[in-house]
Amino acid sequence: MGKPTGFIEYQRKTVTDRAPDERVRDFLEFHEHLDDEERAEQGARCMDCGVPFCQSSYGCPVDNLIPEWNDMIYRGKWEDAFWRLLKTNNFPEYTGRVCPAPCETACVLGINEPAVTIKDNECTIIDRAYESGLMKPRPPQSRTGKRVAIVGSGPAGLAAADELNKAGHLVTVYERSDRIGGLLMYGIPNMKLDKRLVERRNAIMAAEGVEFVVNTCVGRDVDPNELVRDFDAVLLACGATVPRDLPVPGRELAGVHFAMEFLHASTKSLLDSGQIDTGHGVGPVGNGGTISTAGKQVVVIGGGDTGNDCIGTSVRHGCSGLWNFELLPKPAAVRDEQYPWPTYPRLYSQDYGHEEADALFGRDPREYSIMTKEFLGDGAGRVRAVRTVRVAWRRPRGERPFFEEVPGTEEEWKADLVLLALGFLGPEQELLDMMGVERDPRTNVAAEYGRFSTSKEKVFAAGDARRGQSLVVWAIKEGRGAASRIDRSLMGDLARLPA
Repeated sequence: MGKPTGFIEYQRKTVTDRAPDERVRDFLEFHEHLDDEERAEQGARCMDCGVPFCQSSYGCPVDNLIPEWNDMIYRGKWEDAFWRLLKTNNFPEYTGRVCPAPCETACVLGINEPAVTIKDNECTIIDRAYESGLMKPRPPQSRTGKRVAIVGSGPAGLAAADELNKAGHLVTVYERSDRIGGLLMYGIPNMKLDKRLVERRNAIMAAEGVEFVVNTCVGRDVDPNELVRDFDAVLLACGATVPRDLPVPGRELAGVHFAMEFLHASTKSLLDSGQIDTGHGVGPVGNGGTISTAGKQVVVIGGGDTGNDCIGTSVRHGCSGLWNFELLPKPAAVRDEQYPWPTYPRLYSQDYGHEEADALFGRDPREYSIMTKEFLGDGAGRVRAVRTVRVAWRRPRGERPFFEEVPGTEEEWKADLVLLALGFLGPEQELLDMMGVERDPRTNVAAEYGRFSTSKEKVFAAGDARRGQSLVVWAIKEGRGAASRIDRSLMGDLARLPA
């Protein structure tokens, strides 16, 4: 620990953001970072505690060596910090931007003081590495001759590809979209994760020897069983892409969309316009392709990151108003007995989209403990309103919480466009049926954690396709683990990746 009294002397200082009413005019990232002296002070706040919960099972899933590179930041050893960070995380440029930072909620300093700015520190390390030229292609010195096919180019597939390529295997990644990245490319809006960063990282992997095949749907354009025959191993990293629906009357009306339809169309419009440098799409801000919220009253159903991203994207399109419905009750502002340290708490806070809607419309857009009962049409097949009812939650001791409808609380909300951000149920089943792999009770690919092997010989699974909807950082963890198991299955005692 470089400065034993750092956590006493320095206060937590995070990145600053452009004002909401300014940043909603474009799709550019809106964080403004600290200078070197301020960042060194934030590194000095790390206590080098006896048990660093930040990198334990309660904190970082990829086991980042957080106290070590915090100390290196304080000492100005940026190259050393970079190598320690890359030792455990293939894509800190992503996790440093989109991870909810369970490391910070598990920080020992966070028991009675604001936690260390671990996420911001991580992002600064990797951004400086790019700026200095330290982050560059490093192809493997030799090849094993073994070939691995990876289905899906999300964070799990890319992490596995990066690791397997480093071990000298020949890796081919199949992606059904027109660009590599999966949800990193099309599921997360540009202002949250600049797609130029994704393309830059993909270019490094390509220069290192990873082969990317786009516009190719395994199961439609390529027979998955031919992959099993032609490659030495196949990894299913196709994600959990089946969205949870809301089967209420009026669901068939035009103007009711799944969140990912909307987010994908918006980002594709921005990228296809060729104006990503300015953050402006085809229209004044970005028309969202075939789904635009410009001038419309929008209702987003479902909270979480996806719901927030729908809010932030909608206000950038120029929606006239917006509501966000959450079935769950409003979270507490501080930890309580339900969320003791160091567990990850569900607490009330405003994310970027909520802040922007609040600034534009004068209110937080979220309505809690509210359930959608029906979508109402305009007589011409389009949605015009949402009918809801309030609910009251009960939590009997020792039992699961449940809710009851509150009589007399029915309401009708004007809606020109409804976005369903209700999470995901699992991977698409057609591909799994074609391959004949077993499923678990939740329809995910059945593959034991740590082994990642499926019921079909030579076929492995990782990421959301195996564990269900989760975080980017967990997908990276799974991809790395699956790569290690594949390497050992191919090379035995000659395996190059750690178990």
